[in-house]
Amino acid sequence: MLTRMSQLFVRTLREDPADAEVPSHRWLVRAGYIRRVAPGVYSWLPLGLRVMRRIEAICREEMTGIGAQEVCLPALLASDPYKETGRWAEYGDNLFRLKDRKGVDMLLGPTHEEMFTLMVKDLYSSYKDLPLCLYQIQNKYRDEARPRAGILRGREFVMMDAYSFDVAQEGLDDAYQAQRDAYIRIFNRLGFDYAIVKAMSGPMGGSRSEEFLAVAANGEDTFVRSSGGYAANVEAVQMAAPDPLPLDGLPEAEIVDTPDVPTIESLVRMANEVRPREDRPWTGADTLKNVVFMVAHPDGTREPLAIGLPGDREVDEKRLEAALEPAVVEPFTEEDFAANPQLVKGYIGPGALGENNSSKVRYLVDPRVVTGTSWITGADQKDRHVFNLVAGRDFTPDGVIDVAEIREGDPAPDGSGELHLSRGIEIGHIFQLGKKYADALGLKVLDHNGKLVTVTMGSYGLGVSRAVAAIAEGTCDEKGLCWPREVAPFDVQVLATGKAAEVLDEATRIASELAEAGLEVLLDDRKASPGVKFADSEILGMPTSVVVGRGLKDGLVEVRDRATGENRQVDVAEAVPVVLKEVRR
Repeated sequence: MLTRMSQLFVRTLREDPADAEVPSHRWLVRAGYIRRVAPGVYSWLPLGLRVMRRIEAICREEMTGIGAQEVCLPALLASDPYKETGRWAEYGDNLFRLKDRKGVDMLLGPTHEEMFTLMVKDLYSSYKDLPLCLYQIQNKYRDEARPRAGILRGREFVMMDAYSFDVAQEGLDDAYQAQRDAYIRIFNRLGFDYAIVKAMSGPMGGSRSEEFLAVAANGEDTFVRSSGGYAANVEAVQMAAPDPLPLDGLPEAEIVDTPDVPTIESLVRMANEVRPREDRPWTGADTLKNVVFMVAHPDGTREPLAIGLPGDREVDEKRLEAALEPAVVEPFTEEDFAANPQLVKGYIGPGALGENNSSKVRYLVDPRVVTGTSWITGADQKDRHVFNLVAGRDFTPDGVIDVAEIREGDPAPDGSGELHLSRGIEIGHIFQLGKKYADALGLKVLDHNGKLVTVTMGSYGLGVSRAVAAIAEGTCDEKGLCWPREVAPFDVQVLATGKAAEVLDEATRIASELAEAGLEVLLDDRKASPGVKFADSEILGMPTSVVVGRGLKDGLVEVRDRATGENRQVDVAEAVPVVLKEVRR
């Protein structure tokens, strides 16, 4: 197919959009692929839509290859199924809610587990109907609090979501592996660096869960990898707890005056001055820091939560939010401290927390705070700390929560080496949902013994529109976009760079022959200067371009490779076969 740029609905921009935070956002807008309508809402222009359609085609090919069948469910949904599963409340403010003219609650679908479950329940009733895998590619809606980075974090986006239905866990394991393998093939074809990491299930529910992350310095997600093969999103990392220590022979706890020590650093400095150790100096890792948050639950209730962790670590709020989801974590305000006078700001200790007291402040500790470990911590009195406070002897927490920050060089939980931190963009997420939605909505079938059994499910999502940005983010350079061949909007761009009629004639001939050979061709036939055409070509990012210009008088044209920057002069008569060989290799 041949498309003339003089007729293409596109306008490149010479200036970056004011709200652009990441390279993919900047170049997709400047190259005329997308256009902002509202915060987190974008129109797809012809070039952007062509890229997205190519990604969709890859997804469809691989889904068809594993026997999945495509359907299309509505985006406007009734609220009752989501109320039955609890997600009407769990999604909180992220859900777009509305009422119809009769006052009935409706929503715009953020994801479709409930609707697929009910559709299968309506039509299937026997084990003979299973296994089954259905999928759709459709717009989704989430009311992001802070939409940013263009289409990387929007309020309307395109997602492929697939769902598997099986009678038993063995079938779900097989379906999960088939989807995982299909995702690997899809991501290999999309042409950017990615990682597969262990993940949290969040409000989706379920057991086994993995994310596919596009590796990107500007990614919002942090993940870790070890040389031995461990990989996980930081929210899913579960650090190994040390073994408990014996309590015998430990010194008694002692309250010490510690005026003017507002920080862990100043506390450690004073400890080394007033209570020096014989074996080594005190460090921040010897202190127990107790941090208080307010937790807001979906039902509207709020409760304080104290977290105890070694003083040389900070609470990772993303890990905390993931651990407490669907509850929301809020800062503990001055008003909250006033309402809980037993919490002495800056000097909070286990004595005012957990099951040893009546304060009703839930107290969870880091896995490193095991029985027999001894700590310097707050004495619940201003300007005073307690030394040698021993877990399991002097205080007992309400439980354990693993939400401390993960650092470069920390040991991998599985013992496979040191952890190395990277940033990434979540593009895919696969879950073993199990029976959560089937139980809630009554999806049962008769097994081979004629007994009703609950179906077990898997859910598999891939952000199609987000993948457009992730590919752009991972392949662009200082000149513009640089598309991998399989997703580029056109296979080749032909530029006529000269005023002579024979230049445009020859460019048109080459473009037409390439199109007749089955390529998608963009011909720049505009009445614009060579400089403008070259700049636009680099911004648009087609993998191959053919420049017909000054060299034509010598029987030559130039073939350019956008990714490598390689330029070759070829005989004009050989231009078409040379390009066909390059595109099809």
